[in-house]
Amino acid sequence: MNDQFYMARALRLAEQGLYSAHPNPRVGCVIVAQQQVVGEGWHVRAGEPHAEVHALQQAGARAQGATAYVTLEPCSHHGLTPPCAEALVRAGVGRVVVALQDPNPQVAGRGIAHLRAQGITVDVLEGELNAAARRLNCGFVKRMEQALPFVRLKLAMSLDGRTAMASGESQWITGPAARADVQVLRARSSAIITGADTVMTDHARLTVRADVLPLDDEQHALALSRAPVRIMIDGRLRVPTDMAFFQAGPVWVVTYQTPPANTEQIEYIQVPERHGHVDLHAVLIELARRGINELMVEAGPQLAGAFMQAQLVDELYIYMAAMLLGSKAQPLVQLPIDLMADAVQLDIVEMRALAKDWRIIARPVWA
Repeated sequence: MNDQFYMARALRLAEQGLYSAHPNPRVGCVIVAQQQVVGEGWHVRAGEPHAEVHALQQAGARAQGATAYVTLEPCSHHGLTPPCAEALVRAGVGRVVVALQDPNPQVAGRGIAHLRAQGITVDVLEGELNAAARRLNCGFVKRMEQALPFVRLKLAMSLDGRTAMASGESQWITGPAARADVQVLRARSSAIITGADTVMTDHARLTVRADVLPLDDEQHALALSRAPVRIMIDGRLRVPTDMAFFQAGPVWVVTYQTPPANTEQIEYIQVPERHGHVDLHAVLIELARRGINELMVEAGPQLAGAFMQAQLVDELYIYMAAMLLGSKAQPLVQLPIDLMADAVQLDIVEMRALAKDWRIIARPVWA
C-alpha cells in the first residue's frame, strides 16, 4: 500500500479547510480498504464533525479492517465534538497512518496511545509529508508549542524598496493581480493587525473583498463565511471611532492606556507599555490566548519595523511593483541598522510573477 500517495491525498483534502477551520487545525482523512478509497473527509469549521467522522460516515461498514490516513493525530479528548480516536476504534479500522502528532497538550500522543492500546497499528510519518502537515497548520502548531500566533508581514514596494511617496500617497503601487492575492492572504488569516497611522492615513478597512477574491465558488463561500478578526494597535487611543475601519464591522483595539467600555463594535485589549508603545510580544501572547493561529500584519514602515526589530515575524510576503518611487519616498520598514553585520538575513522561499508584479515569500533566519 502506498502510504505516501494516500497521505498526500489526505493533505489535499485538509487544504479545503484553509479559510474556514480556524481556530481548529486543517485536517484531512482518507480511508483505504483493499487499495481502494472507501471514505474521505476534511474538517470544515469548529463545532462541526472532524475529518475522520466525515470519512467514516462515507466508508460505513467498509471501514472494518481498513487503513485510515489522517493528517493530524486523532483527538482523544472531548471538546466541541467527541474524540475521533474513539470513533476510529468503534469503526474497527485496522491501521492508522498519521502525518503529524498533535502539538495540542490535550492530545500530544494520547490519541495514538489510545489507538495502540485498542490493538490498532499506528504509524507516524516522517520527512516531507510530516513537514507539509506542519506547514499547513503552522499557526496552530506555533500557538500550541509557543503560545504565540504565526506572524506574516505583508509589504508592498517599488523596485527601489519604497512603499509610499513622502506625502503618504501609496495607492496603488501594485496591480490588480497582486491586490487580489492579498485578499487570499487576508482570507486565510485568523486576524489582520494594523496601526493607528495606517487607519488614519489610508482610511484602511482591512476587510476581505468578496468581489476580487480569486477562489472557486466553494472556497469563495467558505472564505466569506468566516471574517478574520480586524485589529488596530492604538496605544494612545487617538483614532476617531467614526473612521472607516470601525464602520466596517466589529474590531479589537489594542492600547496601553485604560480603555473605555467595550461597545457592540469595539472590544478593547489593554497590554503593557514598552518604551512609549504597546508591548508587541504581550499583544501576541494575548492574541494566542484568544485562539488566533495566523496573524497578518498590514501596517506602515514604523509598525512593520517594530515587529521586525522584536523578531516576531515568521514570514514576509513582499509584493514588488516594476516602478521606481525615488529617494524621497518612504522606506519599506523602519529598521535602525548601522552595520552590515546587523543586517536581517532572509531565506527566500518562493518568487512568483503576478501579472506585472512579483511576490516574494521570505523567512527571517530567526524564524
